[in-house]
Amino acid sequence: MNILVFVKRVPDTESRIRIQHETRTIAEEGLNFVISPYDEYAVEEALRLKEAQGGTVRVVSVGRDETATVLRKCLAMGADEVLLVKDDLPETYDGLRTARILARVVERKLAGADLLLFGKQSVGADNSQVPAMVAELLGLPQATVVTKLEVQGAAATALREIEGGLEKVVLSLPAVVSAQKGLNEPRYETLKGIMAAKKRPIPVVTLDELGFGAGDLVPAVETIGLDVPAARQAGKILKGDPAETARELVRLLRDEAKLI
Repeated sequence: MNILVFVKRVPDTESRIRIQHETRTIAEEGLNFVISPYDEYAVEEALRLKEAQGGTVRVVSVGRDETATVLRKCLAMGADEVLLVKDDLPETYDGLRTARILARVVERKLAGADLLLFGKQSVGADNSQVPAMVAELLGLPQATVVTKLEVQGAAATALREIEGGLEKVVLSLPAVVSAQKGLNEPRYETLKGIMAAKKRPIPVVTLDELGFGAGDLVPAVETIGLDVPAARQAGKILKGDPAETARELVRLLRDEAKLI
C-alpha cells in the first residue's frame, strides 16, 4: 500500500504566543515548534497500516527550511520517505492556496498513492479546510474527522464523528482521510530512529518546479488584525428568590454581556 501523509509545523500548544502587531504575525523567537498534534494521528495510522499490510509511507509538508525538523520526526517514527515543498511565505491562513500546492505535488511528484492521510486540522490556522479541498481538487472520495479506519483491498471503511454519534462511510481507494483524536495513540520515536533521521537528507521541491508562476499563488486571504483572546472575567453566582434572580440574569445578559 502506498500511503501519503501530510503534516504541518506549528507552535507547541503549550507555548506562550506573542503577537507582532506591526506585521500581523506571530513572533517566532523563543517558540517551540512541533508537528501538528492531529497530524501525528495520521502518521501513526499510516505506520500501522504499513505494518499490517506492507507498503510505503511518505510524508509531505509545505513550508520554509525549518519545516525539515518535523519531517525528521516522522522519519524517526518510522516513515520511509519525506518531501519538503519549499514555500517561503509565513502563515497565510489561505487553505485553498495550501490545497492547490498539495494537489499539484501529488499529481506531479507522488502519483499512484492508495491513501492520503491528514490531521483533521492544524492547530496553527485551525480552519479544517485543506483535506477536503485536496480531495475535491484531485477528484477523490473523502472522509473527515475519522476515529476508526479499516482498509481491505481497494476499499476503506471509516467511522467519522458527527453530532451525537458516529457515521460509517465506505470509500473506494484512492481516497482522502483526515484523522481525529481517538483514531490511535501515536508512538514515540526510538533513539535509534532519531539518530538515523538526523543523517537522512530531506528532499526539497520548489513551487517553480511544480509549475507555479509568479502570480499563481497570491494569498486570497488577507490578515487585517491579529491579537490574543481577551482575558476572561470572573463569573457571577446569582442566589435568592427565583423571580428576582431571573430578572437580574436578564439585566446582566442585556446590559453587561450585550447578548439580548
